[in-house]
Amino acid sequence: MNLRPYVDIAKLVWPLALGMLNNAVMQFVDGVFLSQESMESLEASLPASMLAVLVMGFFQSVVAYSGTFVAQYHGSGDLRGIRTSYRAGLVITLAAGLLAVAVIPLGLLVAPLMSDNAAVVARATSYYSIVSFGAIALCGQMAASSYFTGRGKTRLVFWVNILGNAVNAGLDPVLIFGLLGCPRLGMSGAAYATVASMFVQWGVLAWFAERDMRSREDRGASAAPGLWPLVGKVLRYGVPSGAYSALNILSFTIFVFVTGRIGDQEFAVSNACFKVNYFLFAPMEGFAICAATLVGQAQGRGDSAAAHRDAMRTLRMGLALVAVLSLLAVVFCRPILSLFASGEADSESFYSLGFKLFLLMAAWQVFDAADVIVSGALKGAGDTKFVMWWMVAAAFGFWLPLVWAVAEWHNTMTALWGTMVVYVVFICAGTAVRWWGGKWKRIKLV
Repeated sequence: MNLRPYVDIAKLVWPLALGMLNNAVMQFVDGVFLSQESMESLEASLPASMLAVLVMGFFQSVVAYSGTFVAQYHGSGDLRGIRTSYRAGLVITLAAGLLAVAVIPLGLLVAPLMSDNAAVVARATSYYSIVSFGAIALCGQMAASSYFTGRGKTRLVFWVNILGNAVNAGLDPVLIFGLLGCPRLGMSGAAYATVASMFVQWGVLAWFAERDMRSREDRGASAAPGLWPLVGKVLRYGVPSGAYSALNILSFTIFVFVTGRIGDQEFAVSNACFKVNYFLFAPMEGFAICAATLVGQAQGRGDSAAAHRDAMRTLRMGLALVAVLSLLAVVFCRPILSLFASGEADSESFYSLGFKLFLLMAAWQVFDAADVIVSGALKGAGDTKFVMWWMVAAAFGFWLPLVWAVAEWHNTMTALWGTMVVYVVFICAGTAVRWWGGKWKRIKLV
């Protein structure tokens, strides 16, 4: 077996996977800090972040699609196309930042649905409102990141991500608990720390991107359109990608809202387990970006066979990693959960439910990883409409009706989490059929 291609992919993917894992660590740390602040803050942490990501995730994913054009122009050797793709991402960033602020009132309307506990709702809406003002920084950071990841330059993005999350980790205890003379802001403090981190990352990456572009000359003919036509192309393929992200998060947010009505401690356990779930799953988002980049570059060269090979190699590596991480999570379930068990919790019931949810989480991880990596490969080829519509059909046509039925007839946390296992296997099967069907090979972005 020739391991050289896997080594090359590992060099590309490790900064992406560790960068996403680092983000998960920061969310994990946020959850630990907030659990010590109050049970209500721990309860509010997941729905609050989901509500914020629901709004920002759409814009972030649309901007991120400029990276697919960067990858395809990189594959075709078109430097002007790379530069124009980045500029298109910045144009969309400015519009996205304004729109994200404009829709804050819509989020405030649905926030009361997330819990019957008024204190939880108050904390969640505060977090959501503050973080939404930082959407422009998140999108700008994504545009600059995509400029580098689309060309396979992932290490700089990783180290800047480390820097930003260090800022977040440093500010969290100061602002949450009111240290060093600062007021005690609780969950609002966690939101301010997050926004500060996003602006730091955007500023540093934007500086490096501008410096890199000034050092490169555009030589020869270019097949890239002008800025505004390319903005239109990014939107044409990026909006379905953004809708996929937003609707996927929406379906999950609805699920979180349903679980929030079972009981305060059960909801706190569920939120803690989902933070661990993201810790396991986050590296797979890095593998998905890697798959999208490799497929995009190969398609830019007109080599669909290489695109298929690279995507499958990335998939195998991702599945091996998530299987190991899931096993470790189950083995060390109790010490992990102890980080979230505040003095207000009934310890034994907290750990008992947590262990059951860990087992269910491990059951869906491999299928979830396969779905997200192959979906990333499809998006790298431009097959964003299928990815969006299949997720809509699977989530809203199959999973959420199943969640509703379970909530009506057997409303327990373990039963609701069991629906996740069924859903992930179902959506993974459809994504795999689409990939091996090969229609993506006929899509031409550049």
